[in-house]
Amino acid sequence: MDWSKIKTIFIITFLILDVYLLFQFMKIRDANKFEVATEASFEEKLKADEISYGELPKTFIKAQYLSAKPKIFTQEDILKLKKQKVSFKEPSTTLNINLEKPLKLSAKFEPAELADFIKNDVLYGDQYQFWEKNDKLKTITYFQRYENFPLYQNINGMITFKYNEKNQIVSYQQSYLEGMEELTAKEEILPPLKAIETLHQKGVLKPKSTITKVELGYSTLVQLAASQVLAPTWRFEVNGKESLFVNAFEGQIIDFKSDEKISVE
Repeated sequence: MDWSKIKTIFIITFLILDVYLLFQFMKIRDANKFEVATEASFEEKLKADEISYGELPKTFIKAQYLSAKPKIFTQEDILKLKKQKVSFKEPSTTLNINLEKPLKLSAKFEPAELADFIKNDVLYGDQYQFWEKNDKLKTITYFQRYENFPLYQNINGMITFKYNEKNQIVSYQQSYLEGMEELTAKEEILPPLKAIETLHQKGVLKPKSTITKVELGYSTLVQLAASQVLAPTWRFEVNGKESLFVNAFEGQIIDFKSDEKISVE
């Protein structure tokens, strides 16, 4: 056996392996550099357009698709409501309710003013959260939530209070989603900065904008007659008033005023 030749073969083999490992290391390093450079480049674009945002979640967040169905209210549900006149035809997924005694609101409304009424006198009241007060329409809207995640603009999961010229709540309309189930295992969702990039690329996020709030909720992905599928959704509050939404799995911009969704390229 020629040990000299064997030794030479081993040396050459290890040299080839070292070169291969070095090549792989360089590829990974360059890829990471490119990713950091891309992110830095996008942040520079935001800075150039005078778009700012606060602290974003830094850890990877996981979520899943949900399924739910509109609740069909019954006469038994109506009997639980005191000092309220209910108008509905059984079976119905919507309750129209008039208050026997109007609720007076302060000049500068705060959600806390309705907290006790919603908790004690509204069906499933503890599962809704304040969304907005619309002075033009004279409405106050609450969205249903799932594990503290709001269900955005879901007509089957909201309460809309109506108030009069005397600043008194006189009626409200309610719908409710029940049978919430997790359809899939939890997966990592789109980072909020990537969702912001989508909004910026599509021209939805305008120059000189300030993102004042970032939160995660759910919106309807597929709506059927008897059930619907809900997808995790990023909500970006802009300049303290406008809300922009992005599907947190697929990266689509969601326009609730249209059936169309703008996809990320």
